[in-house]
Amino acid sequence: MVNKQILKILNSSNFTEKLLRWYPLHRRDLPWRASRDPYIIWLSEIILQQTRVAQGLPYFHAFVSRFPRIEDLAAAPEEEILRTWQGLGYYSRARNLHACAREIVRERGGKFPENYQSLLNLKGVGPYTAAAIASFAYKEPVAVVDGNVYRVLARYFGISADIASHAGKKEFQALADKLISSERPDEYNQAIMEFGALQCVPTNPDCGNCPLSPDCQAKNRELVGSLPHKEKKTKIRSRYFTYHHIQVAGHVVVRKRTANDIWQGLVDFPLEEFTSLEDIISPRPENLSVVRELAPLGPVFDQATEQPLKHLLSHQRIFASFVKISIPENRKSGLEKWAIENGFQLVDGQSLEDMGKPKLMVRYLNQIK
Repeated sequence: MVNKQILKILNSSNFTEKLLRWYPLHRRDLPWRASRDPYIIWLSEIILQQTRVAQGLPYFHAFVSRFPRIEDLAAAPEEEILRTWQGLGYYSRARNLHACAREIVRERGGKFPENYQSLLNLKGVGPYTAAAIASFAYKEPVAVVDGNVYRVLARYFGISADIASHAGKKEFQALADKLISSERPDEYNQAIMEFGALQCVPTNPDCGNCPLSPDCQAKNRELVGSLPHKEKKTKIRSRYFTYHHIQVAGHVVVRKRTANDIWQGLVDFPLEEFTSLEDIISPRPENLSVVRELAPLGPVFDQATEQPLKHLLSHQRIFASFVKISIPENRKSGLEKWAIENGFQLVDGQSLEDMGKPKLMVRYLNQIK
């Protein structure tokens, strides 16, 4: 339900028409905007979730090049999907992408649903992605609401509702649905998202050159810096890893990360987790259980990172040190036996390169090249 004050602003300001006039003059030339193929649109939207366009664009090109049709994506092994996704983070998106492709090929003959409600039934497709596909591919008048849209609407209409609350989300969605152009829903949705990305940016927007500024409640009431309003704070958890880079005869020991933790499905080195940063700075061999277990194989210990690497996730802050452990070549069979017993495997350098790895591990490997 849209309240009376907002309706009054809406009826007097031509908000939708102004956005539709602004968009052709300022839009970026992005490859997915030239397509009505739901596969291309879906792929771009999944990649761009929680990702800036500049960062996501190379990944979009890589996926389209390697998997030009949804059948190609569905047929690929998960390891190849994760390797192509490597560095984007939020790896559950990649796994859902793969699962959804397989579902569409298996159950729908490779054809996407053609309306918003049916799109919501796909794995990994929520209201925003379903609205994007429905409006861009099929011109269904359903409004997208993402971070950019929240910001534009909150500022222009002076809405102080918490965008993280259920009630706030309902209020913004109702307003967005009221604003969308029934004749040009695809262009309107692109326009308001583009306006938030380029004009009504989070900090220091150029209000002096904004076509919406005369009727913008946030500008007129000096609330630009405080809208949109979000109360919920994400609690960040710190974790402290020591990775063991175990080498023998051109091979290294790796493990595939399993469910119920970060980076599911990727590979990394055996690690030990500690409770404080001090525990992983200049770790001593005798304090590492892996080094003690490998003692009969005559390991040579070498601390490989002077300072722990830091990696930020949405809810976690990872600090990681790396130690190199070299095993004599004639003890390779002993190391292989230890690896198998502990759920690890030995791989050569090319195999490691081809595997999907956490960005943190890629940074380390690049440092030691």
